[in-house]
Amino acid sequence: LSLRPGTASPAPVLACTRWGSSGSGNSGGGWGSGQHPRSYAPQWSHMLAGLLAGTGAVLAYGLHQNQAEQAATTIPPASKTPFPIFSQEEVYKHRTPADGIWVTYKGGVYDITEFVAMHPGGSKILLAAGGALEPFWAMYAVHSQEHVLEILSEYKVGELSPEDQKQQSASSSDPYSTDPPRHPALRVNSQKPFNGEPPSEILSENYITPTAFFFKRNHLPVPKVDPATYRLEIEGLPNGPVSLSLEDLKSRFPKHTVTATLQCAGNRRSEMNKVKQVKGLNWGIAAISNATWSGVLLRDVLLDAGYKSGGTAKHVQFEGLDKDVTGTTYGASIPLGKAVSEEGDVLLAYEMNGEDLPADHGFPLRVVVPGTVGARNVKWLGKIILSEEESSSHWQQNDYKGFSPSTDWDTVDFKSAPAIQELPVQSAITQPAEGAVVDRSMEEVTVKGYAWSGGGREVVRVDVSLDGGRTWQVAKLRGGEEDEPPPPPGRAWAWKLWELTAPLPEDAQELEIVCKAVDSSYNVQPDSMAPIWNLRGVLSNAWHRVRVTVNEDAEDEE
Repeated sequence: LSLRPGTASPAPVLACTRWGSSGSGNSGGGWGSGQHPRSYAPQWSHMLAGLLAGTGAVLAYGLHQNQAEQAATTIPPASKTPFPIFSQEEVYKHRTPADGIWVTYKGGVYDITEFVAMHPGGSKILLAAGGALEPFWAMYAVHSQEHVLEILSEYKVGELSPEDQKQQSASSSDPYSTDPPRHPALRVNSQKPFNGEPPSEILSENYITPTAFFFKRNHLPVPKVDPATYRLEIEGLPNGPVSLSLEDLKSRFPKHTVTATLQCAGNRRSEMNKVKQVKGLNWGIAAISNATWSGVLLRDVLLDAGYKSGGTAKHVQFEGLDKDVTGTTYGASIPLGKAVSEEGDVLLAYEMNGEDLPADHGFPLRVVVPGTVGARNVKWLGKIILSEEESSSHWQQNDYKGFSPSTDWDTVDFKSAPAIQELPVQSAITQPAEGAVVDRSMEEVTVKGYAWSGGGREVVRVDVSLDGGRTWQVAKLRGGEEDEPPPPPGRAWAWKLWELTAPLPEDAQELEIVCKAVDSSYNVQPDSMAPIWNLRGVLSNAWHRVRVTVNEDAEDEE
């Protein structure tokens, strides 16, 4: 293998190099000019800009066509010939295309010059120029995949001096080192950033999900925010920007409490994966939870800050304080009409379930947008912007959108689809679990689950079948307190828990239990996943199916 300066494969892209077809060749001019033979033919249209910005789509897609499961601890040598030794000062001189773009990783020196122009994350790769990749790669554990390190080894041009290696090691830090502890019962979908869901049976035990078991969806490291110095900045107002402290929000505005369910756009993605592999975290049925949120109405704050109807603004953008190593923050936006509506109930929340927001859920302040996909409920809120345009954030423009089953990563055009706001009607079975055994001697089976619909549409019915959908029974719905009045039309922000106890069908050795919910607009879940499959695995709301075995007792067997 001949190595020469100018061969490129930067950190964020290495995780993506096997996304394309598996044929060999150089069809795109991005992997050198024949002097670096390799069996990868990446299709760059597959790659989404924003890996450094934290997209789960990119991370999952990078894992789609490789089966490496263990992180490599060393980079395999690309040549037996000793490499030259470079000082950090020499590496630092290579920070421009004219001088070459060099980076270091675990004591090795790599030249990535030719690849910079093709980097799907744009110029962000230049932030690592002349320095170490470790701070960037630490943001996403996928970079430790063995195949990534194997590919990186092909671009090695030298070794970093032992003295500089020691100094670099001492200065490297893990951006996730200050993340809060999590409950050990959570099912972890990724550690860095942390994403986890509770055991599904816990969901139907409590109308209000215990905070420790509320699903956790982070895109970036959890920021440490001092509430004493915290400021919320508001821009795009007719009278100029406004800055508010946490104490301002608590003392100047009425406190409101809203019970609202939040659901990740990728909830139940694992079921779509069974139809065809999709890109994203492999969520089960528990990327959804219900809580009471307390804070101030966004409408009240905007009116007090000088907002007047009739202006040019159409969207309200939110920026979090969580950021990647490039300084890019998480962001999203919602329509202005939702934000300022008297019936929108959009909160700037500082409490969850009667206590200060936990770190994982946005301390000291987050947006809660009832009825809207979790991705728009921005945590660690730092800035609000009234704008004519949607947020330019990657997560608003190039993620969390739905597409036809026929759309693939070669043909997808994210600009062609609207950003998800309200979610479709949803339900799932929390008990019994898939593969459970039901004793015939019990004579009946109890089925439990949850149901919810976006946009404030109340769930009015849940149908349950024990025979795969041939016959149906209506489940009993349960909301909050028994004496609690029903929510006003269009403001049913919280889920319904449901339960059905039914006789075991005679002679049945296996039950295929199915549930489907109907909301107040008579929207109903589709019967199967295939027609709603999409490459990101979002909006997964087909009938939920659980198969259980009926165990015949000894007397029946005799």
